[in-house]
Amino acid sequence: MADKRFDEATQTETVGHEWDGIEELNTPLPRWWLWTFYACIVFAIGYTVAYPAWPGISSATQGVLGWTSRGQLAEEMDEAAAARAKTVASLADMPIAELPQHPELMRAAVAGGSAAFKVNCVQCHGAGAAGSKGYPNLNDDDWLWGGDLQTIETTLIYGIRQPGEDMTRQSMMPNFGSDGLLDAGQISDVAGYVLSLSGKAQKSAATQRGAQVFADNCAVCHGENAKGNRDLGAPNLSDAIWLDGGSKAEVEAQIHHPHHGVMPAWGERLDPVTIKMLAAYVHSLGGGEEFAAPVAEAAPEGEDMAEDTAETRE
Repeated sequence: MADKRFDEATQTETVGHEWDGIEELNTPLPRWWLWTFYACIVFAIGYTVAYPAWPGISSATQGVLGWTSRGQLAEEMDEAAAARAKTVASLADMPIAELPQHPELMRAAVAGGSAAFKVNCVQCHGAGAAGSKGYPNLNDDDWLWGGDLQTIETTLIYGIRQPGEDMTRQSMMPNFGSDGLLDAGQISDVAGYVLSLSGKAQKSAATQRGAQVFADNCAVCHGENAKGNRDLGAPNLSDAIWLDGGSKAEVEAQIHHPHHGVMPAWGERLDPVTIKMLAAYVHSLGGGEEFAAPVAEAAPEGEDMAEDTAETRE
């Protein structure tokens, strides 16, 4: 302090600090800066009194206004729910098969289903619903159980091979190899035959033998023409669309010891309106089918029943 003096050039008092000939001037802070600083202090004190601020052992101080971020979120969610209540009520009351007759409601359902899909379904089917090995592509028109709105809704509600769900979709392909139903040669022959149906293998003596193996062991589910059977969830084997891979080795592996994927029964996890919206969204992706009423009478003997159904999902 004894070294304090006035700087000759600026006539400003120094603070007494000097280092290598450089001295610090005691220049006052601008008045506007000081008032801003004081205002910030007052605001901070008021904020900590009005809002949750000081951490405690189990929770923060509540604040005299009683505001919380959780409470604000709840209010915003209530407002959003109130805004869409009319649409949700309309969706709840309308049979899903009638949705296409109401374009505005259908668009609302598709929009809601898109949001629900991003939360619940992208983990398996991907963000674009294109699927991957072992997970179906929902954009195409290849369906195991059917692609109309009601069928998709049913699949969503009860799932695929959902343990503990009596109404779940079930399709269990036998372990032809691991259970000794077919030997390695027969598996190779029938795999070659199946690949030849979609032009992925050349016809040969082996595929001819495979055709007989197919007729004896596989046609009961997949049909004599290998077009599949939606009542059994048996896939179409002639369309070159494969769930678990379409190479010779992958087809042989599937015949030897099949993969049986599981889709959750969403009826136990989501409300009926959300499931209806999900069905509308999946149906809108490009592979959705028109509603097909059950056939009242059996077709005449010899008529190809599979010609009237779309491709099944592999």
